[in-house]
Amino acid sequence: MRGRREFLKGLVGAGLGTVISAQGSAQTAARRRNIRLGFDNFSIRAFGWKAPQLLDYAATQRVDTVLFSDLDVYEERTPGYLGRIRAKAESLGIEIQAGTGSICPTSGAWNPKLGTAEEHLAETIRVARALGSKVARCYLGRAEDRRSPGGIEARIRDTVRVCRAVRSLAIDSGVKIAIENHAGDMQAWELAGLIEEAGRDYVGATLDSGNATWTLEDPLRNLEILGPYAVTTGIRDSMIWESADGAMVAWTAIGEGLVDWNAWMDRFAVLCPGVPIQLEIISGAIRPYNYLREDFWEPYPKARASEFARFVGLAKRGRLVEPVKFPTGPERAAAEQHFQKRELEKSLRYCREVLGLGMK
Repeated sequence: MRGRREFLKGLVGAGLGTVISAQGSAQTAARRRNIRLGFDNFSIRAFGWKAPQLLDYAATQRVDTVLFSDLDVYEERTPGYLGRIRAKAESLGIEIQAGTGSICPTSGAWNPKLGTAEEHLAETIRVARALGSKVARCYLGRAEDRRSPGGIEARIRDTVRVCRAVRSLAIDSGVKIAIENHAGDMQAWELAGLIEEAGRDYVGATLDSGNATWTLEDPLRNLEILGPYAVTTGIRDSMIWESADGAMVAWTAIGEGLVDWNAWMDRFAVLCPGVPIQLEIISGAIRPYNYLREDFWEPYPKARASEFARFVGLAKRGRLVEPVKFPTGPERAAAEQHFQKRELEKSLRYCREVLGLGMK
């Protein structure tokens, strides 16, 4: 127990306390934006909760929406079970959005145990329809795919083929395939190109502000490009600071990074009417971007200098963030659960109290 108490005390000492302590004095009432607020279940993945428990927790947080971003949250995928989950969500006044992981069969992120990519995406669309979700969130892969044979362009072509194979099902189901800019795989302009190639009538974007910084982008510039395509979101903040070989990126709770959220939300309201803010808080890790080394640029043959310059501008404004270290042994699981829940709830409070998000 002593290790856990010391860990939790360290969180407060590191500035991971309440919104008020992290942001200064208590905020005045925020201007209401009439944007729905929710979260991605990945934010609290350490609990391993299934859909019923996640909905119960979502109700305690008074959110409007939840994004179940993987199919493992369902104890079964029968029509009866999914119908009960939908009814429970409706009784709580919560909208479910459904999703899964990679749909690119040549990505390192693809799981071949799922059958074919086309079968897996079709199953995700069927689940979404049963839950009343208008979107099926998914993604291509990860940053390493940029170094795969043919580069990210080849992986984009493969993903387009998978989407086209289920076009009729998606349209008939009233479900839009919502592809995320994920884990450093595609920059905003590359994802926009994928959507245009596949077809905007049944494919849109899951706009992820945190993953923007993993592809050397300013989240506001990423929003300008992907906003017109967005049908759902995965939102978190980022801190970026310069290092000897380039820069470091740390994802943070909302309000603890470099994003000007009032400016971001103002543009979001214009570009993405009706789209909810789904918080996907993944704090604690730090990722290096050694762009001063020549070999760094090999996977970015078509990088845009003007957009990279904006990323560098963020790095010049940022400050160092220490990585979160969890205790070892049996106390680790409880510490991770506490940390993830704390980061999500802190972000929800900031979104409500400072940004005026949420309908409840």
